Amino acid sequence: QVQLVESGGGLVQAGGSLRLSCVASGRTFSVSYMAWFRQAPSEREFVARISWKGGFTYYADSVKGRFTISTDQAKNTVYLQMNSLKPEDTAVYYCAADSSGSISSRARGYEYWGQGTQVTVSS
Repeated sequence: QVQLVESGGGLVQAGGSLRLSCVASGRTFSVSYMAWFRQAPSEREFVARISWKGGFTYYADSVKGRFTISTDQAKNTVYLQMNSLKPEDTAVYYCAADSSGSISSRARGYEYWGQGTQVTVSS
């Protein structure tokens, strides 16, 4: 089992920045990929993913150039730096982890999930 705890959400004005953090614990040695998803209010939408050991990244078109996903393996933490935020980025952001080794941009491709953190961008 892998446990994930997100933090860093909040209220920010359009054009501002936030950094989300997700601390992983448990069987972190089994993790292949980490990802961020968001939900507001319908289906869970893919934001970005990173390979846990290799650092290879992939982004949704809607956030490319504005968001950056990164890891600090010493701290078992994955980050999402969000710049140039827009009102449409408002959502609950979830951290997810996969241990199967399969590359996926779908929520069902991830076994472990955090509780989510609210990000609200005002216009």
